[in-house]
Amino acid sequence: MLIVKVHVQNINDAAFTCDALILPVPEDNGAALCKDVDKPLGGLISSVIASGEFTGKHNETCLLHTADKIKPERVLLIGLGKRKNLTRDKLRQAGGKAVSYLINLKMKDLAVSTSVTSSPGHSPLSFIEGCLLADYGYMKYKKEENHKGLEKITLLTGEDLNEQLRWTETVVSASHLARDLVNAPSNEMTPSALVRVARSLKKASVKVIGRKEAEKLGMGAYVAVAKGSNEPPAFIVITYKGKNTKPVALVGKSITFDSGGISLKPSEGMEKMKYDMAGGAAVLGIIKAASEMKMPVHLIGILPAAENLPGGSASKPGDVVKALGGKSIEIISTDAEGRLAVADAIDYAKRFRPSAIIDIATLTGACSIALGHEAMAMMGNDEALMEKMKKASEETSERVWQMPIFEEYKDYIKSDIADMKNTSGRSGSLVSSACFLSEFAGDTPWIHLDIAGTAWTDKDRPYIPKGATGIGVRLLLNFLKQL
Repeated sequence: MLIVKVHVQNINDAAFTCDALILPVPEDNGAALCKDVDKPLGGLISSVIASGEFTGKHNETCLLHTADKIKPERVLLIGLGKRKNLTRDKLRQAGGKAVSYLINLKMKDLAVSTSVTSSPGHSPLSFIEGCLLADYGYMKYKKEENHKGLEKITLLTGEDLNEQLRWTETVVSASHLARDLVNAPSNEMTPSALVRVARSLKKASVKVIGRKEAEKLGMGAYVAVAKGSNEPPAFIVITYKGKNTKPVALVGKSITFDSGGISLKPSEGMEKMKYDMAGGAAVLGIIKAASEMKMPVHLIGILPAAENLPGGSASKPGDVVKALGGKSIEIISTDAEGRLAVADAIDYAKRFRPSAIIDIATLTGACSIALGHEAMAMMGNDEALMEKMKKASEETSERVWQMPIFEEYKDYIKSDIADMKNTSGRSGSLVSSACFLSEFAGDTPWIHLDIAGTAWTDKDRPYIPKGATGIGVRLLLNFLKQL
């Protein structure tokens, strides 16, 4: 989905013609800060603030009609809360709330005042990022007249923000791509469809390993996941070389539909299991943005794509398979399929001698039990690398929360008949899944991000409409920018 183009103009707020001027207003001394618009409106803003109709509390809105007293037809006041408590994410949320409100009123041409958001320590681009992230809807199967997107946003400022704005637009566009891929129905978004998306990426080369070659290579864990489906699996390897250095390998779980296999999931909510390829969607979005911005990084993206269905040839609980690195795995649950696919992908990634491996996966229901829908779980074997991820998390508000991988967790995945088993049951299932993957990462610096609780939302959030969230794209692009 294309995002609306943001223009920059150095013009007075009251002199710019548009459907609506978005005016961010803090809770403290808001009327005084809006004087350039309030005065030609005859004190209208001061009046609504004095009456208590609008207080400036965070994400509070108030729409004013200007009656031709200024060029904008309307002014939308959006609350920022107290200035001392203002953060990047509160600006993002306010931008998202304002745009969502105006989209519902079918506004097409918006302008954003920067009189407050350009204050020391803050950038209006955080607000704009929220605006752009909120301007999203998966409309492919809806009638054309239902589309309510924007056509134009103008940032009213004298600052030179063009380079930073291009970064923001590219990152948001990548997030929208990931959302589109996850929102797409699973009869459309198959492993073969992911191959087509990968091959559409600019400045990236793509290798696809099919079922027979994967079997020949020894990817028994990955192949086991795909056995129950007639849909051909596709082990997708994408290379973007923006710099001649050791690569960072990004592994994205890409189960395009997960029924649970023989260990069948409950029917309630199963339609959402099209989102089980959200990790792979994030990797595609990241490489798209990196290539468009010509980022000086070397990336290997690996998407072990497959469907997990309970067909007649499906893997069964109790089966033993051998992974690419030679380890034997007892399959206790065919619904713990993600770690089988990701394990072989991590092993394959090590062939590139990467400086780091980051895997991102909707891996465990236990993640949402532990952290709700507010953070992704992070585990790994390199503290310095995880500190960089935490910093990226703080800047993007795509939150990570570090969980342990204690030595004792290895006992949880011991098998009586194989080197390991693919699940420990309910006890410690979040951390034991990461412990399982750590056996394949070995000594290579590695981070695991479990996005099972954050890749999908059942309710609208200020800048994330319900459905696919695109989680991980903004986080990992910021992380790569640090590197």
